[in-house]
Amino acid sequence: MVRELADYERALTEVVATEEHLRRTLFAEPPAVFGHVAEAADGRLAGMAVWFLNYSTWLGTHNVYLEDLYVRPDFRGAGVGGQLLRTLAAICVDRGYDRLEWWVLDWNESARAFYASIGAQALTEWIPYRVTGAALRRLAGEVVTSG
Repeated sequence: MVRELADYERALTEVVATEEHLRRTLFAEPPAVFGHVAEAADGRLAGMAVWFLNYSTWLGTHNVYLEDLYVRPDFRGAGVGGQLLRTLAAICVDRGYDRLEWWVLDWNESARAFYASIGAQALTEWIPYRVTGAALRRLAGEVVTSG
């Protein structure tokens, strides 16, 4: 489903994770990333949610960051995505986390409409930044170690 999601998001060539990568990270001890799958009555996998904890210094609590939510095309509109989100919301409430957050591609109008329908708010005042590849290595090289 990871590759299916990447293909849907027009980014299949960016996937480098293998089944072994996912097994090693999703089932690590102690766990740092978590996943849920939705299974149809006939046993087929219908969708998935992969998430991890982040932290708000302003709130003083952990929060859930939803890295990936994916529902296979045959199951869209059947409530699978909503059930996965309700599961994560319940985890937040049960554990005292104040936020459930995620990103959505700007062109994904159907997802954005769905998220708006459940009361999610688009955060337009925050702009995500990312450092990867050579820029990440360059930045790491700028660290001054005391010694």
